[in-house]
Amino acid sequence: MDSQFSRREALSRMSSGFGMMALSGLMGRKAFGSASEIVPDFPARAKHVILCYMSGGVSHVDSFDPKPTLAKLHGQPMPVKVERTQFNNNGNVFASPFEFKPGGESGIPISDMFPYLRKHCADDLAVIRSMTSTVNEHAQGNFFFHTGFPFIGHPSAGAWCSYGLGSENENLPGYVVLKSGKAGTPHGGVGQWSSGFLPAQHQASVIQVDVEEPVPNVLPRERDTVQQSRLDFIRAVDKDFASNAGRNDDVEAAIRNYETAYRMQAAVPELCDLRGETVATKRLYGFEAKNPMTRDYAKQALLARRLVERGVRFVELTCLPQTPDGKQSANPWDQHGGLEEGHRNMSNQVDQPIAGLLVDLKQRGLLDETLVIFAGEFGRTPFSQGSNGRDHNPFGFSMWMAGGGSRGGSIYGATDELGYHVVDGKMTIYDLWATVLYLMGIEHENLTFRYAGRDVRLSEVEGHVIPDLLA
Repeated sequence: MDSQFSRREALSRMSSGFGMMALSGLMGRKAFGSASEIVPDFPARAKHVILCYMSGGVSHVDSFDPKPTLAKLHGQPMPVKVERTQFNNNGNVFASPFEFKPGGESGIPISDMFPYLRKHCADDLAVIRSMTSTVNEHAQGNFFFHTGFPFIGHPSAGAWCSYGLGSENENLPGYVVLKSGKAGTPHGGVGQWSSGFLPAQHQASVIQVDVEEPVPNVLPRERDTVQQSRLDFIRAVDKDFASNAGRNDDVEAAIRNYETAYRMQAAVPELCDLRGETVATKRLYGFEAKNPMTRDYAKQALLARRLVERGVRFVELTCLPQTPDGKQSANPWDQHGGLEEGHRNMSNQVDQPIAGLLVDLKQRGLLDETLVIFAGEFGRTPFSQGSNGRDHNPFGFSMWMAGGGSRGGSIYGATDELGYHVVDGKMTIYDLWATVLYLMGIEHENLTFRYAGRDVRLSEVEGHVIPDLLA
């Protein structure tokens, strides 16, 4: 017998293994979050999520939450108390430079920033006007939106979805982040796409969609037979180590990562080869747009559709800079000055590709099973910063969902007449992810992982499903 062995081995060897049977029963509970996939709690309405993340903070009062009062009070001092802002260079009431018009049969008002969405997709959108955040800084806001915590170390929502449901395609990971052109990583870095304390195979795989090698080192550098022999040897060593270590989720996750990486060598190049897409499809997404930023984002949007077609569970798109010179690549929606020009540049980048994505998914019968989310980390103030910008506003802002069992053509919640604070249907990030998990067939209170002595979950203890957002 070995001179020392793990507690698991002790339970396995002693008393005819009855201790191991008990441990196996305990580890099978969802609260312990084993590496295996969790069976959905009820029939899922959505099988996939596509998150169009607008890093920097889209101004809700200039996009999806019109406020006529701002036009009436333009240039006057704020009639209510002004909360502390990020930079405190606060000015007077600032009317939106964008005109709002109703879209679709639902009549949802959408500003001139998003003419494609307004014309083609308004009736598919469930607009949420009452989102809130507890933080007011970009890096913290990005972490908070993705993980529910304003600092590094916790799993992203994409990792939770991959952990709970896995991928429907064994050759591709369950969670993918797309980048193109000069797209930067949002403030906070790649940690916001992390698996945190979940098994490592659930962290995001980043794919640069417009380069010869979309994933670094994904193309084999040696003959298949040589590489296969190397991988066989590594697999044998890993399995031997895993058997000696007893059941160890970290070791098993590492093995799964190696195996997925090997299979991705064939899957990723095929995924990113767009030669089979029709000219009409590419035109729909904006491949022929004059703006090179639109064309780059269009590649991400089209790849997002191809990924969900192939069974990937969670896909996130990243914004490009405002302009081709790479300005504000990490937080391109962050206009503390020159809001009209900056927001026009950004909306021109994403409007047609996202509308094309929704139309294409709908035409292919995929929108019913794909939940598309448009959101940033917070909104903007109804008063100016300096002369023509807006500061951060976490007290009330807008986002939307489409497809995947959400209630298209609807508006949920409201901010006050200035667009400053939520006055109806206050919604937190925990409510959002609880609702997303519900649409994916998961009871959010059941999707937990034992970490640091507690059963942690994406929706924390305060998240609730929002019925009014469900179709």
